[in-house]
Amino acid sequence: MQSSRWSAHGNTYLLTSERLDPELVRRHVGDADGILEVRAHDRDRVEIAIWNPDGSRAEMSGNGTRIAARWLADETGAQLVTVAVGGREVIARMLDGDLVEQDLGEVTVGEPEEVAGHRLVTVDVGNPHAVVEGDPADLPAIGPLLETHERFPRRTNVQVARRAAPGVVEARVWERGAGETASSGSSAVAVAAALGCEEVTVSFPGGPLHVRFEGRRAFLTGPAKRER
Repeated sequence: MQSSRWSAHGNTYLLTSERLDPELVRRHVGDADGILEVRAHDRDRVEIAIWNPDGSRAEMSGNGTRIAARWLADETGAQLVTVAVGGREVIARMLDGDLVEQDLGEVTVGEPEEVAGHRLVTVDVGNPHAVVEGDPADLPAIGPLLETHERFPRRTNVQVARRAAPGVVEARVWERGAGETASSGSSAVAVAAALGCEEVTVSFPGGPLHVRFEGRRAFLTGPAKRER
């Protein structure tokens, strides 16, 4: 499979124009966190499918769509790129250096609930999230437990987050179908929404992502760069 390798704060994706299926994904993903399949594109619009390492599909990825936008911008010189994935469109604006600002659209926040002894808030960012406010060091135990809990029949992404300072939240993420990853764009948005932050920096082990809201609409800023 011919592909390029991209990183967004250590969240790594392969990007390819070849048609994929679950078997091909599992065979070629290697140590990446997923594969982005480019299905169609023109100068300023790209349609992608997002594959998890286990061969399942993700409805959405903040880091993945940002990588796809940066890839197209590098190819065509476009400064504003629309990324279509599933039934959602993400508008990405190229900033200085490797930074990209994305309009991820509206976010839906659920009511607090208790699942498997953990108080959490569900958030829909085009994909499902369960945010637990607590010590991020507890993620390895909480993540796999909640990902596959019967409360989430299609599984869920899981974040454990805590407020570290004014305007800063620390978090770790357990991605559905991938396990723990260094960072996650949609998870940053989910954490900010669940904790009621209008504007915040979410610090992951891989690096910080900036989130702001205009009403229910989420904007995410972070880097995307080609590794090879």
